[in-house]
Amino acid sequence: MSEMDDALERAQKRGKHGRQQDDGVLVVRTIAMPADTNPPGDILGGWLMSQMDLAAGHMAARVSLGRCATVAVEAMEFIRPVKVGDEVTLYSTLRKIGRTSMRIHVDVWARPRYGNHSEKVTNADFVFVALDDDRRPRVIPNT
Repeated sequence: MSEMDDALERAQKRGKHGRQQDDGVLVVRTIAMPADTNPPGDILGGWLMSQMDLAAGHMAARVSLGRCATVAVEAMEFIRPVKVGDEVTLYSTLRKIGRTSMRIHVDVWARPRYGNHSEKVTNADFVFVALDDDRRPRVIPNT
């Protein structure tokens, strides 16, 4: 195993908590509400993106053991709309770790309020940089 693979594995262990799925950690579960809709009644993509940023940011903070900032969102696609009342569940997966940055993948699933079946609604990769107290990039601990 290479040094980078070993560092990634240790960082992934720091990011794990709570309920796991095959590839990801359950980080956020919320209910889509009427205040978060566009005029036709679908949940706004920006609301979903903010939930995803929260989920990825939570994992980034756990992995880096401190403050982080989002520097990029890549490859976001909306697969199907989310409706008011849907239970929205977000899973985060640490995909890559560098010296000061990390890539975190977020999958979002929605389940109708009275349904039993969830469907994937969107996903994206978020890139974070670990920050020191002066908000400058810092090395991510290799513990």
